[in-house]
Amino acid sequence: MIRIIDDYSIRKKFFLLYILCVLLPIVITDSIVIYDVLRTERDIIERKMGNIANAVEYNFKNNINRASEIARSVYINKYIDEFLDRQFLNPLDFFINYQNFFRDTLLDSIVGIDNTIITLYSDNDSIVNGNEFKRIEVAKSKPWYNYLQESGLDKIVYLYFDKSISPAIDAKRKIIFIQKLNYYKYLKREKLVKVELDYSSISRNLTKMSYGATVYICRDSYILLSNGKYGDIGKDFEALTDEIGYTQKINLFGMDFDIVILKPKHEITKSLVKNIQLIIILILINTVLPYILVTMFNKSFTERITKLSEVFKNVDKEELLKIKDVHGKDEIGSLMKKYNRMADRINSLIQIVYKNKIHEQEITVARQNAELLALHSQINPHFLYNVLESIRMHSIVKEEFETANMIEKLSVIQRQNVEWGNDFIEIYKEMEFVKAYLGLQKHRFGDRISYELQVDDKCLFYKIPKLSIVTFIENACIHGIESKMTPGWIFVRIYQEDEVVCLDIEDTGAGMSESMMSEMLNKMRNANIEMLKSNSRVGIVNACLRINMISGNSALYELDGEEGSGFIVHIKIPHVNLK
Repeated sequence: MIRIIDDYSIRKKFFLLYILCVLLPIVITDSIVIYDVLRTERDIIERKMGNIANAVEYNFKNNINRASEIARSVYINKYIDEFLDRQFLNPLDFFINYQNFFRDTLLDSIVGIDNTIITLYSDNDSIVNGNEFKRIEVAKSKPWYNYLQESGLDKIVYLYFDKSISPAIDAKRKIIFIQKLNYYKYLKREKLVKVELDYSSISRNLTKMSYGATVYICRDSYILLSNGKYGDIGKDFEALTDEIGYTQKINLFGMDFDIVILKPKHEITKSLVKNIQLIIILILINTVLPYILVTMFNKSFTERITKLSEVFKNVDKEELLKIKDVHGKDEIGSLMKKYNRMADRINSLIQIVYKNKIHEQEITVARQNAELLALHSQINPHFLYNVLESIRMHSIVKEEFETANMIEKLSVIQRQNVEWGNDFIEIYKEMEFVKAYLGLQKHRFGDRISYELQVDDKCLFYKIPKLSIVTFIENACIHGIESKMTPGWIFVRIYQEDEVVCLDIEDTGAGMSESMMSEMLNKMRNANIEMLKSNSRVGIVNACLRINMISGNSALYELDGEEGSGFIVHIKIPHVNLK
């Protein structure tokens, strides 16, 4: 593909650049922006419809719950339950008790609230059918009674179109709440309470809320309530045929309802039409202006690059040709001017750069080797190991076991000094060396020295420079514990925090003054070969220099303590440098 492009003229490349890098991205980005605007508009509309659905659900539930509360007040009323269960002697006896009933209860006042109608049904043939009390046979012919029995529930909400009203012109939509009156189990008759809500009032309230959208409350794709044209109480429920924008399902007392919000029409189109002039202007600016600029740049580039191309055709000749009539202050003009100066020197410059690079690499390798040899020269002599082993065996033969133990620990230390095949060692091996060294110091100081070593399992196999930890422990023994007559402790803690490995060496010895700590910290942070020529704490400088080398100078050092109360060295090394 690249070779095909290389065969195109610069003019074609510029126009390809314009199409692929200007025109096409603009079309894509503008399309994405428009899509994002439309999607945002849809999301806003959907959230708005969701809020409307929540408000409708809240108001509808409030109406049904109000009917439920009325039914419950009847459900737990023992006087009403006993009245419905009583066997009356004749219609006159019922009428007398009926009058007493309304005088002794609040049912009459409940009936008149918000045009709510309460009807009580009982399987009692001594009751005379009227407005408030009816025999259960009257209910059994109603669709809501069959629905109650089939549902197996004790209470339901039911919306239906009552065609049984005579004349048929008075047929109405009804919203009712039915509950079985079975609270008092010793009363055996079947009894019901029906609370009929005012459909017209609920429909009007739905319209008055001014939701800004058409709202339907539906069941089985039939519109039961609406704030629009389907809210006529005198017409049977109609099927939903409009385009749905949002649906929210609810369940009230065993009946499922859908709250449907119709999709607003032309909202997104209106938003686009409103901004059409701005969109056209942006399209023109994003296409025509870049085309003009690309044409100008193309002319500026092609003429001068053609001249460069002509002189490079003669590179096989003994002498590079110079460009005539050089003009322009941009990079191409500068390149043409510099080419004229460069032509006679290019081959020699390549040779000079190549030789300098090789020489620089040789110097770098030599310097690193010299530094490593200088560091190794600071470590104790190597030739004692075999002699120490002979002395240890002689002590065992003479049964001088304490001396043999001390020499064994010293041999471990000496072996570590001798094995310089690699300057790096796993932390767990370094800690074996530390234990040997502290064991020797324990023989020397006795009860004046105690120590505690803590190494996180995750850090055991990280590699550090040899003898780096023991150098700091040696410093703690000599300058801390030895300088203080009272018993002291040495603590070594190695653990990992996030991306760094932490080395903490603490002693409870003589401590150090602020000035000495500042001087020591400066040497640790800036350790170099020159410092090793001095006689002051070269072991610490040696260890820090090697730590700095493996960590690329990213190790962090901190010192803490005060004179007379101990000293702590904190070292943090990125764990990636220790693998």
